[in-house]
Amino acid sequence: MAKITLEEALKRPVTVDRARLDATTEEDIRRYMMEDGFDPDDPSYLDGAAIVLPPRMIRERLGMTQATFAEVIGAPLATLKNWEQGRTMIPPCVRTLLNILDREPEAALRAIMAGRPEAA
Repeated sequence: MAKITLEEALKRPVTVDRARLDATTEEDIRRYMMEDGFDPDDPSYLDGAAIVLPPRMIRERLGMTQATFAEVIGAPLATLKNWEQGRTMIPPCVRTLLNILDREPEAALRAIMAGRPEAA
């Protein structure tokens, strides 16, 4: 695998045809799906796909500030902000925790808080 520096990567010409991408219609997408062997009217092609909610949406559903949510999940506030802004990838173990918090918030919060000392 070839390795290049960031500077070298930035000097390379852009290969995305933005005009063509912007001109793509929903009908084009349907046609591409069919060309790739998917039936756009049969959502079973999504079987096994996970719906992943952004951390901000989960946090807001729980009614927490960034600072509180970061404390609850045991992450630095700056890290949570980076995740919410898409600057850094969320590790798989954290993604799992976020999925649990999304699907079973009361149980997850009880379990998380059970091992912590009570606030004075």
